[in-house]
Amino acid sequence: MKLQDFLLGVATGIATAYVIKEVSEKVNPYKNANAVLENIKNAFKIQGPIDGSWIFMEPQLFHKENIEIPVYKGGISRVEEGETVNLEFAADAKTGSIVDLVRV
Repeated sequence: MKLQDFLLGVATGIATAYVIKEVSEKVNPYKNANAVLENIKNAFKIQGPIDGSWIFMEPQLFHKENIEIPVYKGGISRVEEGETVNLEFAADAKTGSIVDLVRV
């Protein structure tokens, strides 16, 4: 096999992967819910260990004031000063950023 043929194959593969990525982002502009949860868990683990976590896999509309955005809703539980504390969050489905956090 010639080097030129090999490089052409590599370039074609890279171009195809790029096109598939762009098309899939247009079809589903939301981040993967599991990836969002992992990022949130990692942020909470900086402050200490967590006991459990959960997330709804389908985005839901979040309303606050005059803002409406698609979010993933979920929760984190941890032990603080000997007591279990549950926190519920709403994370922007497009960026993964937490837009609301409530202690339950």
